[in-house]
Amino acid sequence: MNTQVDVKQFGKVAVVCGGFSAEREVSLNSGKAVLDALLSKGVDAHHFDPADTDISKLREFDRVFNVLHGTFGEDGSLQGVLDGFNIPYTGCGVLASAIAMDKFRCRLIWQSLDLPNVPYVVLTDDSDFDAIEEQFGLPMFVKPAAEGSSVGVMMIEEKGGLAKAYPTLKQYHGAILAEKAITGGEYACAILGDDALPSIRIIPQGKFYDYEAKYNSNDTVYQCPSDLTAEQERQMGELAKKAFEAVGGRGWGRVDFLKDDSGKLYVLELNTVPGMTDHSLVPMAAKARGLDLASLCVAVLSQTL
Repeated sequence: MNTQVDVKQFGKVAVVCGGFSAEREVSLNSGKAVLDALLSKGVDAHHFDPADTDISKLREFDRVFNVLHGTFGEDGSLQGVLDGFNIPYTGCGVLASAIAMDKFRCRLIWQSLDLPNVPYVVLTDDSDFDAIEEQFGLPMFVKPAAEGSSVGVMMIEEKGGLAKAYPTLKQYHGAILAEKAITGGEYACAILGDDALPSIRIIPQGKFYDYEAKYNSNDTVYQCPSDLTAEQERQMGELAKKAFEAVGGRGWGRVDFLKDDSGKLYVLELNTVPGMTDHSLVPMAAKARGLDLASLCVAVLSQTL
């Protein structure tokens, strides 16, 4: 991807981060990384936290680099505001953002296109929790459908654990999903423009890739290039692009995958505002393609021109 652009074209750029969601601290870290990267390239970039500044002040900017993770920044709300202000912004639009933020509805679309989904059920107060444990086997996972950064994800390892976990997860907005554990490996494939970047194998030292492993642990191992065969790499790239296009994705994003012990790939979820911290996956994949963080940020911002 060509990053040789005249940065003056961008005008005054707001790097929107922080906010009020459970991912506030991660978002602030992403925002700082993006702001420093853009400034290093000569972009007229400025920090903008909706928790501190009235959102109407965005009218003073020419475009927005959105790294507001979670609720409001990633669910279509900020995108709707910016559309109303007629301000270009990075990443997906209103509908794609809203769908991707809701893992359940996102999966319904993928299922309709026969993309390989992780087996799951939606939990309700009337669910037969014991039968679901029997269906998926242990260990299995349960998670809120509308949170990111592994917020609320729990591994169920003991019989009766699902019924105990369910009331805890009702504090979160949206559906609650129970999932079969797919144990052959965790992967991520970033999308930049029309390209799928090299895949990343994620090897957490704990039981799974939870919030701690994503943002605080220095023990998580990332393999990029990953251990996929050339054919699996091609297949993952194609699946990632199909999954992204299915919801109307644009600009950039990250599709997460699981692989079973036989080598079959399963689409897990789609992140439309990926992290940009020193632990983040998209910068890692871009580096394998020859793009440093500053060049990556310019490439993402160029999608708004």
